[in-house]
Amino acid sequence: MTSPRPTSHRDVLRDLLARIVDGEFVAGTALPSETRLAERYGVARGTVRNALAGLEDRGMVSPVQGAGWIVQSTLHTQSFVELRSFAQWARSKGMTPGGLVHATERGNASSAEARKLRVASRSAVLRVTRTRTLGGRVVMLERTTYPGWIAERIATIPADEASVVDVMQSQFGVTTAHADHAIDAVPASSADSALLGVRRSSPLLRVRRTSYTASGQAIEYGEDRYLPDTVTFQVQASSVSNTLTRSEFSDA
Repeated sequence: MTSPRPTSHRDVLRDLLARIVDGEFVAGTALPSETRLAERYGVARGTVRNALAGLEDRGMVSPVQGAGWIVQSTLHTQSFVELRSFAQWARSKGMTPGGLVHATERGNASSAEARKLRVASRSAVLRVTRTRTLGGRVVMLERTTYPGWIAERIATIPADEASVVDVMQSQFGVTTAHADHAIDAVPASSADSALLGVRRSSPLLRVRRTSYTASGQAIEYGEDRYLPDTVTFQVQASSVSNTLTRSEFSDA
């Protein structure tokens, strides 16, 4: 069975992005001309031009006079083994991270939260909902639950702080020593839709994480929901190790 031919600039963008990610077009080389791409996809040149503009916005290609569209980047990866935060990872790739708290709620831990945070059921917790940005673009919705021992300190962090992890380490002396991650896909809820600007039930990439201090004390239990065209996760496996990596762009 053949795949349906792309018809919109978003379809063309996703296909070109996948071809770049797969290594068909490598950094420093030119893409086929707009005319050739339009012929290949069976669309107008304007559709191709819009797709290329979308790739340019993502830092993947740039127009060079006399040479056409040049691939600037393929994948930017960061190993979870390094335990960099979202902001630390973004800065290491030359991107500008941002964050904004939309809701803060004090309450009692649910059974699931209590298990993850290794605290008694109904213990006091702080729940924080924030959006995260790259270069001013919202890419992820983050919901984090903090146990009572660190909740009051978290509550003092400014709502627009780009890196809570940096503040925890520099101001509170709390360092993440290890973390667990679980990755799956979920449909956007009504709340997700409002904060991320997508339609309800749109697919989102979900990463659930629990981080711990060196002594095994839980620091946070969080759930991150990424827009599908912003971040890719890869697993690099060998006979001696397995490394999970986060990448700037998705090939979905």
